[in-house]
Amino acid sequence: MKFADRSGAAVWFPPPLLPMLVVLIGAGLGYLWPLGVGFELPTPGRYWVGGFIVAGSMLTLGLWPIMMFKRSGQSVIPWTDTPKIEIRGPYRFTRNPMYLQMILVCLGCTIILANGWILLMTPVCAWLLYQTAIRHEEAYLEEKFGESYRAYKKSVRRWI
Repeated sequence: MKFADRSGAAVWFPPPLLPMLVVLIGAGLGYLWPLGVGFELPTPGRYWVGGFIVAGSMLTLGLWPIMMFKRSGQSVIPWTDTPKIEIRGPYRFTRNPMYLQMILVCLGCTIILANGWILLMTPVCAWLLYQTAIRHEEAYLEEKFGESYRAYKKSVRRWI
């Protein structure tokens, strides 16, 4: 089936579930078999540093793009139609700010919980986000928008 026959990208799994699972599974494994991260921040410090990473990424790479999509009448749900390519705001620096935010939340949780399991699973989470969502979205957008999306891909990196 061609992408033009569908209303959106062939994403079949809600992407935010992946980082949520990484944090929950990592926390569970850390409870059963503690694994440090190789460095220790004092307890109040790790909450501040990790919390800053989580909150900062959620505001700048999560909430900001969501607000941009809402204002332009687009949906953030990847399997719905994309009427235009968004290139403003954080999309000037990364083609996938919301997915980057998910990875940064995992890293922030790694610091907050001092949990090496979450750190070990974060690259797997990034790879799974690519496999289950990003590559499908890129293929859909390239077919739908052609040269304008290819030009955008050349000027803005996938992650950072």
